[in-house]
Amino acid sequence: MGVSGGADSVALLRALRSADVTLVVAHVNHRLRDAESDGDEAFVRELCAGLGLECCVLSADVAALAAGDNLESTARRVRYEFFTQVAVESGAGWIATAHTADDQAETVLHRLIRGTGIQGLRGIAAERPSGAFPAGKVGDRSIVRPLLSVTRADVLAYLNELGQPFRTDSSNGDPKFTRNRVRHELLPLLKTFNPEIVGALAHLAEHANEAHDIVTAAAADLLSRAELPPAADTVILDAATLRSASPGLMRAALRLVWEREGWPVSDMTFAAWERAVSVAGGSASACDFPGGVRMRGAGKVVQLTRRV
Repeated sequence: MGVSGGADSVALLRALRSADVTLVVAHVNHRLRDAESDGDEAFVRELCAGLGLECCVLSADVAALAAGDNLESTARRVRYEFFTQVAVESGAGWIATAHTADDQAETVLHRLIRGTGIQGLRGIAAERPSGAFPAGKVGDRSIVRPLLSVTRADVLAYLNELGQPFRTDSSNGDPKFTRNRVRHELLPLLKTFNPEIVGALAHLAEHANEAHDIVTAAAADLLSRAELPPAADTVILDAATLRSASPGLMRAALRLVWEREGWPVSDMTFAAWERAVSVAGGSASACDFPGGVRMRGAGKVVQLTRRV
């Protein structure tokens, strides 16, 4: 399991250890907070030694690796790549992380602020299937999040009961990060309207996930009926079959194409998906999208290609 040294991961570590689960701990020192980062690493090593657990550590200069890209996403990529490596080398059947109900609420709010649809409202998945890992590297392993229904207050109460110390990441209080403002400003404000807002947002994520599953199944059926044999690197879809569906279902089917082909889904804004639906629906003849993807109507078919 991944352990940062913070309250959530330390609580999950102690809970799983008390349940006599066989564990291998993975910790990433991102080297972003100098002595504080090294202190986190030392704390996790000492904690694992005291619990009799193997501790695998990666020290990575994440700032250098980001090289102008998003620092948070780079750090996340480095973490999960390392967790994957440790899982494979140790023969672990799963990878556990310590996201809580508060993390879920913050994620849903953050995505709402940025602008999202049902896909984003799903928040953090309780279990991420093996297909989310790099192909061929992990087999049937999944990421699991056992604390996703547990609040941060419950975590702190549990650690207090154990007398278990933990580390505090000073960057979590930095207001320049939107996520921190959601945590320290927006969520407390919303609690004045509804003290159970964390649970309410968690339920919203669950309902969005159910709705997403229904839409995805229908979109997969539409795509299977609309897709024709490809021509070289061009995806070809039957226009009439696409246009028999609602715009929302067309959008979901096109998203499945993007995901399957490995095109940059994260760069597709709501407006971009609307343009894609316009081409699929016949109200626009062609459009270019992020990552060199081009979509155009050609008589009875819709063609999608990506320029390399």
